[in-house]
Amino acid sequence: MKIIKRLPGLPVERALKVLSGRWKAVILYALMDGPQRTCDLENRIVGISQKVLIEQLRALEEHGVVSRQPSAVDSQGIEYLLTPLGESLRPVLDSLIEWGAHHAKELDEVDRLLPCSAVTRERTKAREKTESTSRTATAKRRQAGFSNR
Repeated sequence: MKIIKRLPGLPVERALKVLSGRWKAVILYALMDGPQRTCDLENRIVGISQKVLIEQLRALEEHGVVSRQPSAVDSQGIEYLLTPLGESLRPVLDSLIEWGAHHAKELDEVDRLLPCSAVTRERTKAREKTESTSRTATAKRRQAGFSNR
């Protein structure tokens, strides 16, 4: 099933379609912290099911904003990361967050706003350190001509 064929022709509608959905912006927000495995994303994003997470990741991958790669931590695992196109969404998401807060203020609904931490948990420092160490080791193996497969 090709999702891209169903995208609108108008650029603004196309952009909104790529980002629309209950979880896509949240997933992108979480991936701004760097590559993450499916189980890590599932643990970080409060209330998302594995099925929905995988569906949304596949849609974002098809739209070219997310890619998959073998995990640097687990040789059997897969990590998801933002592509350069996905990274280009960083200022767009920041602007949307700012505009959402402005909108709530203008409509006197600031009390209804939730912090991002209400939907996403912080990435654990231990996980980041392990991944960083593993990536360094993998890069050294590749430089030496070894494959991690």
